[in-house]
Amino acid sequence: MALRVFITGASSGIGAALARHYAASGASLGLVGRRLDALTELVASLPGTHAVYRVDVAEPGALADAATDFMARFGVPDVVIANAGVSVGTLTEEADDLSAFERVMRTNVLGMVATFQPFVTPLRGRGCGRLVGIASVAGIRGLPGAGAYSASKAAAIAYLESLRVELRGSGVKVVTIAPGYIDTPMTAINPYPMPFLLPADEAARRFARAIEAGVGYTVIPWRMGVVAKLLRLLPNPLFDRLFARAGRKPRGLPL
Repeated sequence: MALRVFITGASSGIGAALARHYAASGASLGLVGRRLDALTELVASLPGTHAVYRVDVAEPGALADAATDFMARFGVPDVVIANAGVSVGTLTEEADDLSAFERVMRTNVLGMVATFQPFVTPLRGRGCGRLVGIASVAGIRGLPGAGAYSASKAAAIAYLESLRVELRGSGVKVVTIAPGYIDTPMTAINPYPMPFLLPADEAARRFARAIEAGVGYTVIPWRMGVVAKLLRLLPNPLFDRLFARAGRKPRGLPL
């Protein structure tokens, strides 16, 4: 039986790559994004029958309506991927960045919760399925100039762990994926080196393998996972010294 997959942040980048991957295997997709033109163009390039929802994940009511419509048309999904995310450089001393902090947290954290909420009870009732949260290695240690993004991804990792334990024994697997650098529009503007950069379509293939296996937590690519483990072990004084002059994402980007 073909999979049913619901993906947020599907307009471009990782979300679009995941859509291409699952559609190629015959899945029916629910694609959520803020840019209807990009979603329409994507769907036109995919085999199969899919649903498109122009929804901002920061609007829980609209997201719940999309989830209800998808289940009415295709049934309870097998895989729900909370992929929508935004990133921008932020500095605490800049009053203008407070709104950016709020937007990043609403999208990257509350948007993930709102994505999963309509599906938890139906998935419990069926006794199987995958809830997949796309976090980031940026959530492992706080990166300078990226306080909002790092905080949001750290919160996502902790939230997903809580949800994983809550659903233990239900048959529903919670999968946390913490990507390193993936070649997407979000990373294209980074003015610093990005080690182990993965093409989006290759990343999607690796993500899908982890999702199918029901892995609780994984960093992709694995070499970035080694780096992440080392970062966790660094004493604060050494970490601070090494990262004080690290490259920073530009501030003031559109969100």
